[in-house]
Amino acid sequence: MLLMIAAQAILAHTDLEEKEVLSLFEVPPQPEWGDMAFPCFVLAKKFRKSPQQIAMELAELVNHEAGLTASASGAYVNIILDRSVHIPTMLAELSKPEFLKPNIGNGQRVVIDMSSPNIAKPFGIGHLRSTVIGAALYRILGETGYVPISVNHLGDWGTQFGKQIAAYKRWGNEEQLQHDPIGESLKLYVRFHQEAEHDPSLEDEGREWFRRLEHGDTEAQQLWEFFVEVSLGEFDRMYQRLNISFDHVLGESFYNDKMQAVVARLRAKGLLEESDGALVVRLDDEQLPPCLILKKDGTTIYPTRDLATAIYRHEVMKADRLLYVVGGEQKLHFQQVFAVLKQAGETWAEQCEHVPFGLMRFAGKKMSTRRGKVVKLEEVLDEAVARAQAIIAEKNPNLLEQEATAEDVGIGAIIFGDLKNNRLNEVDFSLEEALTFEGETGPYVQYTHARIRSLLEKARARADVDSNSSHNTLAQDGHSPDLHIVSDEMLGDAGWALLKQLDRYHGQLIRTVQQLEPSVIARFAIDTAQAFNRFYAKERIVDGGQWRLQLAEQTADMLAGTLRLLGLKAPNRM
Repeated sequence: MLLMIAAQAILAHTDLEEKEVLSLFEVPPQPEWGDMAFPCFVLAKKFRKSPQQIAMELAELVNHEAGLTASASGAYVNIILDRSVHIPTMLAELSKPEFLKPNIGNGQRVVIDMSSPNIAKPFGIGHLRSTVIGAALYRILGETGYVPISVNHLGDWGTQFGKQIAAYKRWGNEEQLQHDPIGESLKLYVRFHQEAEHDPSLEDEGREWFRRLEHGDTEAQQLWEFFVEVSLGEFDRMYQRLNISFDHVLGESFYNDKMQAVVARLRAKGLLEESDGALVVRLDDEQLPPCLILKKDGTTIYPTRDLATAIYRHEVMKADRLLYVVGGEQKLHFQQVFAVLKQAGETWAEQCEHVPFGLMRFAGKKMSTRRGKVVKLEEVLDEAVARAQAIIAEKNPNLLEQEATAEDVGIGAIIFGDLKNNRLNEVDFSLEEALTFEGETGPYVQYTHARIRSLLEKARARADVDSNSSHNTLAQDGHSPDLHIVSDEMLGDAGWALLKQLDRYHGQLIRTVQQLEPSVIARFAIDTAQAFNRFYAKERIVDGGQWRLQLAEQTADMLAGTLRLLGLKAPNRM
C-alpha cells in the first residue's frame, strides 16, 4: 500500500508506466532519509536534464501531494509519509481479503508433482525437500486464486524393482521381511548393488525380473504388490506427522496401460527412430541428446512414463499448468520430456515447468539409497520433537500440552529449516541450528507469535468491560472496535518500521508465486518476527494505545497465516 501511495505521487508528474515506477522504488539506506526513494536517472534523457536537477524539481512537485513530504538527495527523491494520515488506513488495509489473498491465479488449475518417494525404501530426510516445497507451493497457490492439485507420483515402477525382486530371490528371508519389510528391503537393495560391482550379470538378472513384471508374471507381481503395500503404510505415517495430504496418490505403475498409446502417438507423428535396437526421439533442434522411449528389450523407461503422465494430467485432470517439484539433477530429463511434447504438437507443453531444488546433505554428506546412506526422516522427527520438549520443559515447565507443543515446534523447525533456504541452494541439514529459539528459525517465529498472543491476552484482561467506551482498546473478540479513533500515542520509529514490514506481505506473496520460491515468504516471516521484537523492546504495547495493540494483533495474525502457508503450526503458548 505504501509503495502504491508513493508511486501515485510520482506518476502524477511523469508519463512513466505504473509498473516501471513501482519497480524503480528503493528503500533509503538510512530510515531518517525517508520511507521510499525514487531514482531519477531514467528521466534524464527524457527531460534533457541531470538526474539531480530532475530530483529537485520533482520533489518540489510531490511536496504538494497530501499526506507526504518529499526532498531531493542527489539523484533521488526521498518520500516521507505522514504517519497520522496513513497508520489507521494501513491497519485497516492489512485485514482486507484482497490484500491477504490476491487473486492472481484466476482459477487456473495447477497440478503439482511432489514428494514421490520410491517404494521399498525408507522415507529418508532426502525426500523432505520435494515434499515440503511442494506442499508450501500448494498452499500458496491456493491462497492466490489458483486451483492447486497435488499428486504424489510414487516411484513404484522401473528396473529398480527388478533388482529388488532379484535380490529377494537370491538372499531374502521371508521371516525377516515380514518383521521389518522396509529395513529388510533396503538391506537387500544395498547388497544387490554391492554384489553387482563384482558380478555384472546381476544387472541382467534385475532387468529380466522387471521385464517379467511388465509382462504380468504372477510371482513378480505378488512380490511387487507386497513392497507397495508396506511402503504406503510407512509413507502415510510420515505425511500425517508433517500434516501433508495429497489430492491424488498415483504411482508410475498407474500409467502402465497408457504408455503404448504414447508410443503410438509418437510413431504416428514420425518422431520415433531406431538407435542400437532402441526407439528414440531425436532432439537435435533443441540441442539435447536423443530421448529414449523404448529400450531394445521392449521395456519402457522414465521418459515414456512421464510423457504418459503429462498427457493424463492435461487431458484428464484438466490442468492448465504442470509443475514438477523434483531435484535439480533431473534437469536434462525434464528438458527432454517437454521437448518431445513440443515436437508432438502439444502446445500446452509450454505450461510444463520443472521446479528444481538443490541436494540436501546431512553432516556434509550426500545420501545414497544404493549404498545404504539413508537418514530416516522418522528418526530425525523424533529427535527434533524430543529436543523441543526438553527446551520447553526447561523454559516453561508449567505449560499445558507440552507434548503437542513440542511436536508442533520440533517438526515445524525441520520444515522451516528447509524452506528458509533458496530452493536451488544445497542444504546441509543441522538439527541443532534448526531448533534454536533465536536467529532465523521456525521456533523463533513461532515463539514471537506466542509472545504476541500472550501480550494481547494481558491487554484484554486490563480492558474496560464496557465495550461502548472509547477507552476500550480491545473488544471481547480480540479485535479493535474502531481503527480510525486517533491514538493518544503515535507509533514510534520501531512501530512504524513494523507496520511498513507488514505492508510488504501482499507483494512478497505475489513474488513467491512468480518465482515459485517459498523462501521469499519464509524470509518475510523472519523479518516480521525481528521487526516485532524490536518494536517490543522499544515501545510500550499493552498500555501504549490502540494503534500499538492493533499493530501487535495484525502482526500475530500475519505470522500465524504465514506459518500456515509454510506448513507450520502457530501455538498460542510456548
